[in-house]
Amino acid sequence: MSFTGPSVGPGGRTARRALEFGRTYVVRPKGRHQATIVWLHGLGDNGSSWSQLLETLPLPNIKWICPTAPTQPISIFGGFPSTAWFNVGELSEEAPDDIAGLDAVAAHVANLLAAEPADIKLGVGGFSMGAATSLYSATCFAHGKYGNGNTYPANLSAVVGLSGWLPCSKILKSKIEGNNEAAGRAESLPILLCHGKGDDVVPYKFGEKSSRALTSNGFKDMTFKSYNGLGHYTIPEEMEEVCAWLTSKLGLNGRSTK
Repeated sequence: MSFTGPSVGPGGRTARRALEFGRTYVVRPKGRHQATIVWLHGLGDNGSSWSQLLETLPLPNIKWICPTAPTQPISIFGGFPSTAWFNVGELSEEAPDDIAGLDAVAAHVANLLAAEPADIKLGVGGFSMGAATSLYSATCFAHGKYGNGNTYPANLSAVVGLSGWLPCSKILKSKIEGNNEAAGRAESLPILLCHGKGDDVVPYKFGEKSSRALTSNGFKDMTFKSYNGLGHYTIPEEMEEVCAWLTSKLGLNGRSTK
């Protein structure tokens, strides 16, 4: 399920130009560094807004890396440019997935994590389109490969998706089934999905179906949280859930009382 569509050039071929990522914002850990998480913003946003929110969370052992997506023409905006991790078309479960775009950003995330020390646990999370990208990274980690067949290098320990959806859900089974190593990685990867029942941008059913798709394909450490009345935004209750979950799954020393 997705609301993505590739950029189509003359003759129906997918047109992909070299994309330049925007500024990356880093929130340094206030305590002992135990984990690093790349956090991805939603369509039209940037890394700054989320870095400011993440800095307020009582998670002193996490380093947050908040990149800004490339500015590119977006189909849902009639071709007008916006910051986006990949191209977005109609809101439909039948819409094609922009695999080239998803691979590009998943590789960017893996590159951002590549410089972290070997003893640091790694994760990826995001909101809306950023959540979709995070879940795509989770499937690449389990499969051991990007969609284009190249090796996926990052060793993920946690994935968080807020108000998002799972790209390429229809081909997930083919990536995991019959591959014992992939099944083992899928089974051991903790994933937290949160979605508001009042979301009028990425409907609640997309989050619910994404959760079911992951669980049915062997992602057994899946947590799905729903919030009555919550639209396409976050609230303190949801971020409190994220804090508690990360502290538990990453085995963090403890939470700050500040």
